[in-house]
Amino acid sequence: MSTFVQLKNLVVPAPQTLSGFSLQPSPQSPRLLQLSFPAATVQAFLAMVEEWPVQALEYKSFLRFRVARILDDLCANTLQPVLINTLMDRATGGLLINAEGLDHVAQADEMVKLATAVSHLFGRSNFDAMSGQYYARFVVQNVDASDSYLRQPHRVLELHTDGTFVEQDTDYVLMMKIDEQNMEGGNSLLLHLDDWEDLATFNHHPLARRELRWTAPPSKRVDKDVFHPVFDNDAEGRPIISYIDQFVQPKNFEEGNWLTDLSQSLENSPAKLSVPVPVGSFLLINNHFWLHGRDRFTAHPGLRRELMRQRGYFTHAKVLREPRQ
Repeated sequence: MSTFVQLKNLVVPAPQTLSGFSLQPSPQSPRLLQLSFPAATVQAFLAMVEEWPVQALEYKSFLRFRVARILDDLCANTLQPVLINTLMDRATGGLLINAEGLDHVAQADEMVKLATAVSHLFGRSNFDAMSGQYYARFVVQNVDASDSYLRQPHRVLELHTDGTFVEQDTDYVLMMKIDEQNMEGGNSLLLHLDDWEDLATFNHHPLARRELRWTAPPSKRVDKDVFHPVFDNDAEGRPIISYIDQFVQPKNFEEGNWLTDLSQSLENSPAKLSVPVPVGSFLLINNHFWLHGRDRFTAHPGLRRELMRQRGYFTHAKVLREPRQ
C-alpha cells in the first residue's frame, strides 16, 4: 500500500480567481466538494479534442495528458492545482464533478474524454484487467448473474476501496454515470475514514495490520492473490484503509469474526453519505481514506445503468513506499 505527501508548492486559487469552472461544498458534506463546468467550457473542450476519438486515447497513452492540458488551459490553468490539492487534502479528498450539457448516453465518448482529461491532470489511470483498457464501462440491469455485487442492482454494494486485489497502487477512483433508465434508488454511498466513529477501535486492533489474503473472482481477470493488511499509515502517520468485504479471505475464526465486526460497523455508521450522481457527472475520491459503495435499486424490468470507471495513481505527489517486514 503506497503512502503520499502533499506537494506544498501548489496553492488552490481563491474562488474569485477560478476560470472555466466553479467550486463549492456539496449539499451532503463539506468534505465532498462540487466542481461544475459550464456549457461554454465543455463545448470548447470537446471542439478542441474532436480530432481524437476515444480509440486514440486508448492506443496512445500520451494523448491522455494532452487532452488534460487542453482542459486546464481552457480553465486558465486554475483547474490542476484545485484537483491536486483537493485530492491530497485529508480534510476533503473528494469531488462530485458536473459538466453542463453532457447528460445523454449518446455522448458517452465525450464523457470518457472529459473524465480522462480530469484524471490525467493529477495522475495516470491503471490498466483495468476487467476491460483491457485504462477505463472500464459496464452496465447494471434488472436481472444479473455476475460473480460479484458490482452489477447486482437489488442489493447494497457495501462500502469498500478499490484495488485491494491487485499489486498496482490505487490512489484514486473515478466513477462516472453514463446512462440511467427506469431508475429509483441506487445513490452512491461514501464514508470518509475520519468521520467513522469506530476508526480508533479497529485501527488499533491487533489484526488491523496483519497481512490478509485477497482473491478476485473470475470476472476481474486477475488470477494472482495478493497479501496486505486492512490498515496502514500515510506519511504523516494517519490511518489509511484498503478493504473490500467480498474478496478478503480470512484464514481462521479470529480473522473472520473481526472482519464481520468491521463490515457491520462501516455499514451502520451514521456518517455514511448518500449522494445522487446525475448522468454525465462523476465522483472522484482519494481511495486511501474515502470508502465508497452503492445503495440498492427498486426493481423494474427496464432498469438500466451504465457506468465508467477509472482508477490509478497520483503523479503529482511524492509516493513513499514503506518496506514490508
